[in-house]
Amino acid sequence: MISMILGAGIALLISFLGTPLFIKLLVRRSYGQFVRDDGPTSHHVKRGTPTMGGLVIVLAVLVSYFATHLITGMFQEKISGPSASGLLLLFLMTGMGLVGFLDDFKKISKKQSLGLTAWQKIVLQAVVGISFAIMALQFPDETGLTPASMNISFIRDIPWLDLAVFGPIVGAILFVLWANLIVTASTNGVNLTDGLDGLATGASILVSSAYVLMGIWQTNQACGSVRSIGNVCYEVRDPMDLALLAAILCGALVGFLWWNTSPAKIFMGDTGSLALGGAFAAFAILSRTEVLFVILAGLFVIISASVIIQVLYFKMSGGKRVFLMAPLQHHFELKGWLEVTVVVRFWIIAGLCVAVALGIFYAEWLVGL
Repeated sequence: MISMILGAGIALLISFLGTPLFIKLLVRRSYGQFVRDDGPTSHHVKRGTPTMGGLVIVLAVLVSYFATHLITGMFQEKISGPSASGLLLLFLMTGMGLVGFLDDFKKISKKQSLGLTAWQKIVLQAVVGISFAIMALQFPDETGLTPASMNISFIRDIPWLDLAVFGPIVGAILFVLWANLIVTASTNGVNLTDGLDGLATGASILVSSAYVLMGIWQTNQACGSVRSIGNVCYEVRDPMDLALLAAILCGALVGFLWWNTSPAKIFMGDTGSLALGGAFAAFAILSRTEVLFVILAGLFVIISASVIIQVLYFKMSGGKRVFLMAPLQHHFELKGWLEVTVVVRFWIIAGLCVAVALGIFYAEWLVGL
């Protein structure tokens, strides 16, 4: 618990103090956001606002994670160090953040709102996602438990949804496809939500906080732990380290939100949204809460669904629209809602989704007893 407070505090300070310095650097180099002409007209005033703020979030998480392990290790006789699960999560988050950085940098250098092509993004994300999925099935601990398993999971692995029944090779291939589906959905969900000042940042804080609580609970109720009750234990390789990373990410996001809230002094850009999407996908896979993540990240799912519905209906109806504009947050802007009103109300929706997911997570354990 002390390590989580320390890690979150370090990340918050780095993000809070580092963001304004990064803003000055970006302004000096004229690295600003380019706003789509077909977006809400109220967004035109945001043109030129510094972007790529996700770099600060990623760096804050990386520095805080290793610094926390170093500091706590000095006061412990047994130094555990970074875990395989923690390093894998950082790999996916940083890798996706790098793809987003390349996209943001191309937009800035060409002074346009379009960055990497769709195929460039798909290939780069696939390389990172496939590498993560393959490595997640390696690195067993002393009990033989690997960071991920070939079982599809809800709150824990679902025994009758074991992809390994198709054989070790086919099962591994199916797991890689399943993991990349989660990664793609998560990164796109956060990316689509990042359209208003502070919206994606605030929603991400709520999701990160949930993984702090679930990580602590999974640690206390881990299979083989003297504190576990009954047979409803959790087989997660490094739950406490995942909880630490969730706390660190939460602290970094809180520090960034200070500057990202309306009127935003900086945007996270694709650097931040793809990195966050990668981190959340890793949390879902490594904590064995893959299906629960659909509920937990409900706001991201709703916003992604609005885009899918809009595109499909537009093609099927010959040009008609369900929403005034997609993603969904822009529909309400065009309906006359103030940007801050949309953001706060969507935060409420995100909070309700997180509350329902946590309720299901705890209720499942109670019923299991």
